[in-house]
Amino acid sequence: MSMINLWKKSMLAMAGGLCSLSVMAGHLTPAEVDAKCDSLMALLTVDEKISLMMNDSPAIDRVGIPKYDWWNEALHGVGRCGLATVFPQAIGLAATWDDDALQQTFGMVGDEARAKYNYYRNNNSFERYQGLTFWTPNVNIFRDPRWGRGQETYGEDPYLSGRMGSAVVRGLQGDDPEAMKVMACAKHYAVHSGPEWNRHTFDAKDINYADLYDTYLPAFKALVDAGVGQVMCAYNRYEGEPCCGSNRLLQQILRDDWGYKGLVVSDCGAVGDFFYDWAHKTHPDASTASAAAVIAGTDLECGDAYRNLRAALDKGLIDEAAIDKSVRRVLHARIALGELFPSPTDERANTSIDIVDSERHRQAALDMARKSMTLLKNNGVLPLKHGAKVTVMGPNAVDSTMMWGNYNGFPSHTVTILEGIQKKNGAGVSPYVAGCGHIESLDYNPADVTSDVVIFVGGISPQFEGEEMTESYEGFQRGDREIIELPKVQREFLRQLKKAGKKIIFVNCSGSAIGLEEEAPLCDAILQAWYPGQAGGDAVADVIFGDYNPAGRLPVTFYKSTAQLPDYQDYSMENRTYRFMKDEPEFVFGHGLSYSDFKYGKAKLSGKVLAKGGKLKLTVPVANVGKMDGDEVVQLYMRRVGDYVGPVKSLRDFKRVGIKAGEKAEVPFVIDEDTFKAYNTENGTVEAEAGEYELLYGGTSADKGLKSIKVTVK
Repeated sequence: MSMINLWKKSMLAMAGGLCSLSVMAGHLTPAEVDAKCDSLMALLTVDEKISLMMNDSPAIDRVGIPKYDWWNEALHGVGRCGLATVFPQAIGLAATWDDDALQQTFGMVGDEARAKYNYYRNNNSFERYQGLTFWTPNVNIFRDPRWGRGQETYGEDPYLSGRMGSAVVRGLQGDDPEAMKVMACAKHYAVHSGPEWNRHTFDAKDINYADLYDTYLPAFKALVDAGVGQVMCAYNRYEGEPCCGSNRLLQQILRDDWGYKGLVVSDCGAVGDFFYDWAHKTHPDASTASAAAVIAGTDLECGDAYRNLRAALDKGLIDEAAIDKSVRRVLHARIALGELFPSPTDERANTSIDIVDSERHRQAALDMARKSMTLLKNNGVLPLKHGAKVTVMGPNAVDSTMMWGNYNGFPSHTVTILEGIQKKNGAGVSPYVAGCGHIESLDYNPADVTSDVVIFVGGISPQFEGEEMTESYEGFQRGDREIIELPKVQREFLRQLKKAGKKIIFVNCSGSAIGLEEEAPLCDAILQAWYPGQAGGDAVADVIFGDYNPAGRLPVTFYKSTAQLPDYQDYSMENRTYRFMKDEPEFVFGHGLSYSDFKYGKAKLSGKVLAKGGKLKLTVPVANVGKMDGDEVVQLYMRRVGDYVGPVKSLRDFKRVGIKAGEKAEVPFVIDEDTFKAYNTENGTVEAEAGEYELLYGGTSADKGLKSIKVTVK
């Protein structure tokens, strides 16, 4: 008998229980879901309940529960599950500063995810990466460019990360919280951003509450407010407790203060870290650790430590009521998703596998890659004319897998940067010469290049930066970086190109900031291309040859060099990111050039005083005084006036707007108490303190590029 028929048989056998509810509607009401949970809970044994609390949950045939694996990935497209549309890596998506487009993008990702689930379930397949619960987005703060997993995040700013992460949640889950398309997950909660090599032993301690509440937590709070269905607790400790056993994080803040009602899932193996000799070793054994994690609020474990929950129950370390609390959340999620006891009229079951890698999705991958392109420098060499004689060089010009980033799916075709330029410029492109590798010299003489203009496509790749890697390379340690400068062979090659008199267009591919203090003066143009996904080559070519006007903005600070960075393991925000940095970086957060010129007029504020509970309207006039239509990212920052210990400025809103050449836009912003909220060290709350503030607006975070207007908060 097939598993699907077994469900039906089991459901019919539960007379007066589950089947007495209406299952003919498109989806169940919250009351119906709760009733189904009640019926199931009454039927399950304690051992069956415990089995449901692990990511690889076995089937419980007698009550119609099929096997289910919670582990699934969709960082920038459905990951690790065969063919999928591969969008730019998350950090590149952040560079679009377009949360509306991001939500639409992840609506497509959610469609592909649901289609794959339908396909596998219809073929009675229940394996990992085939379910409906996706462990994305990653909204950890990218506080230090050496962190290899920073590429998975939306950058260094808590507001930007919250806005972009919330767009991902809405896109994946859909508009109806009672009938999610698929379920998203906010990870890794909390205070987690490297190093990779010691994450199983690291204790993020001595973090002041201002940093906690103003930097490390806001993006998670934003995702909770957006209705995210899962929160993943991190590997590290916080104030001595493993995050997956932290009452402070999981109970007091997440559930009590924020009112979160959804699931908490552990990072994979994180509960094991409680008792492993080589990890935190905060607990003596698996049963003690498992009980502590559940009591703290970790409902579902990725790993096998929860196999010891029965022993914990027998020892009196936990009671069945605590287990029931978590199991109800698990069942509620599976029923609401339509994975358990699906309705025959549920339209979610109609999403066809044909939507995967559809033409609309391939076009969206190109659109988002274009939007992510961030022009850091241009002395006038760009855009190139079509037919211009160029030589494409560098290790990333022909590296297709680099373009996928990590946690990736597999596209039907990847347009490399060389291929994109060749398609765009035809006979004007000289034969490709690598010149050098990522970290290895190829003994090529740059003087032999025949073209006057060289497009050097360099940087690093996911081969070197990523999650807890087993290998290390010079300048890299198990996925993290030890220095942020370009690998020395590329630095030397660029110097030799300059010495040979070449014009250099440097296309940098990376998931993190590169220290370009020495290289920036050598290059005529620098285009930050990130890991741009399956259509990245076309996007790069469109920008270089002027068929797309770039408008990407940096979601991270590009420091001059490693020397500007604090100690990597110090989680204090002092001297980190644009919000606290005292030195001048190479390229500021929010920076990005265009082929158009935008002029800002004097903003209008509907009032000078914000009363408690009130709202003001700020209108920013922006004119495109250039010759090309283009997008401008209008950025709004806030800072406290006077003697104030805190960020030098903080992003509070942004809008990416298209403005035609010669035209003007009036860009509106709503100013309310949220605009001014920060942690109050005197009373321990996050609030808008009364006082004088500046609102700063412009197309960058640099003070010299911002105009200001003052407002009083009562």
